[in-house]
Amino acid sequence: MYTPKFIINNKILKNIGTIEACKEIIDHAPLLPYYEKAFQTDAMVRSVHHGTHIEGNELDMDQAEKVMLGQQVVARQRDIQEVINYRRVIEFIDSLGPASPRGEQKSEIDDELIKRLHEMTVDKILPSEKCGVYRSTQVVVKNSLTGEVSFKPPLAIAVSAQIRNLVEFINKANPDETHPVLKSGAVHYELVRIHPFVDGNGRVARALSTYILFREGYDIRKFFSLEEYFDRDAVRYYEGLQSVGKNNGDLTQWLAYFTEGLAIELTKIKEKIEKISIDVKLKERLGGSPILLSSRQLKIIEYVQKTGFLQNQAFKTLFPMVSEDTVLNELKGLLKAGIIRKSGSTKGAKYIMAK
Repeated sequence: MYTPKFIINNKILKNIGTIEACKEIIDHAPLLPYYEKAFQTDAMVRSVHHGTHIEGNELDMDQAEKVMLGQQVVARQRDIQEVINYRRVIEFIDSLGPASPRGEQKSEIDDELIKRLHEMTVDKILPSEKCGVYRSTQVVVKNSLTGEVSFKPPLAIAVSAQIRNLVEFINKANPDETHPVLKSGAVHYELVRIHPFVDGNGRVARALSTYILFREGYDIRKFFSLEEYFDRDAVRYYEGLQSVGKNNGDLTQWLAYFTEGLAIELTKIKEKIEKISIDVKLKERLGGSPILLSSRQLKIIEYVQKTGFLQNQAFKTLFPMVSEDTVLNELKGLLKAGIIRKSGSTKGAKYIMAK
């Protein structure tokens, strides 16, 4: 069985502490359905865009989102297909079932799942006979930014056995001995090292790593995207992966980098949630009943929270293509719910957050 080698240093310990604290807040934040969906959609778009961009995909974020929405963009067909495929991969791991509490019996991961992830990742990109099939030739791994050879993966004949060892670790590792985040990071690295396929290994490794977090109870409402962290500074990402080989197989430096990424991402989400304090107040006011605000009402709330108030003359700036009567109707709903209140009664009246 594969046994990752690392020590839990102060950096990793601090990052895990931040992750646990943020997870607690995010998991229990009483968000309105609109925000829940918006956060998940945002994470999906960021994961798909950055997860393909780091591999050389030339689509920008807007183009990637349009492709995900089924809209036409002018770009290389391979770039478009990569985005379509990776979205399907993320949706697939989302569909594999709800997150399981730590220690609960879970369905086992096998090499057929890894092959399935690859098959979806490279669909219509690689020849069909290479989709979901372990490589039969020797390859080298190059840094996509510099073109330099990063390392030479094991011989093709060793791939199946090493994947079996990795799968055994995934299914048998005791969560009390290996923290789920560290397990996810270790699997991410090991699949990249084995490099079982001729192409698409990075995307498969990141998808499998994310799925491990999901199944170990660390889906964190599917609000996060580690792919963005990796892609924002791809040099550090590759240096982190290469550090293991330079340190005789010790994953400590890589896991410090990996846990830092999740800590940073979850901190951003936690802070974003805390700014939406209106959700908590509204839920308490309604006795815990969920309520769905329109996108315009949410935009009004965000504007008032940011500037302190909203006046009629700002309607056109906030909603250029919407009539004043329509905006007033949106405000009426917010007034009725007690979310905002009106100060003054003329055209110069201000709409402010209710106390």
